[in-house]
Amino acid sequence: MKTIALTAALLLATIAPTFAQDAPMVPQIPPRPAAGPLSFFVTSVGIGDGADLGGLAGADAHCQNLAAAVDAGEGTWRAYLSTQATTDSPAINARDRIGQGPWYNANGVRIAANLGQLHGDTLALARKGNFINIRTAVTETGEMVPGEIKVVGQEGRRNQHDVLTGTQPDGNAFTDTFDRTCSNWTSNREDGSANVGHHDRITSFTSQSWIDAHPSRGCSQDNLIATGGAGQFYCFAAD
Repeated sequence: MKTIALTAALLLATIAPTFAQDAPMVPQIPPRPAAGPLSFFVTSVGIGDGADLGGLAGADAHCQNLAAAVDAGEGTWRAYLSTQATTDSPAINARDRIGQGPWYNANGVRIAANLGQLHGDTLALARKGNFINIRTAVTETGEMVPGEIKVVGQEGRRNQHDVLTGTQPDGNAFTDTFDRTCSNWTSNREDGSANVGHHDRITSFTSQSWIDAHPSRGCSQDNLIATGGAGQFYCFAAD
């Protein structure tokens, strides 16, 4: 019996290191990406005149001012907005305005490494997705924007998940003749329309696209609010 017990002990001593080295029981967790400086946010407030943002120049200036208010205005900030072609000017694509990335929110969380990941340019990138959602698509001060489904701390706040973009899911401007940009961000009329995305992306009731969810009811501030927004838009550091 002693011989059998000794043999078993030697056998366990021989194979135990193999299990420890070749079949670890605890999975290896990849390190979290290093935090970066603020380079992406949802505007804490819109300009306040519906979808009349003063064109792209006015929207960019709003991004720049909000960034400067939190000591992040040293770079060039651009609004994530497209414009449609007119008889006088070609279309402008939102994705062509915001640099190459990476982009981080006010809490240091990386929302995308580059344009490809941001827009899901390949099947693999689309499956991986970017990291824009209700908890990461925060304002320049790091505050969450109320969405359709309330999370802790957002109870009782009106849904503001409609974010102005005027942009297709691939980041490019629309090419049809329907007004997708409230006259290229110069109109606050009751009529007209602007395409919006949903920053929350967790709802099963409406579109999960952060860029292209649906058109707004009109271009006035009241109509943007009635649709589920507040005239807010995304801002990206372009350099």
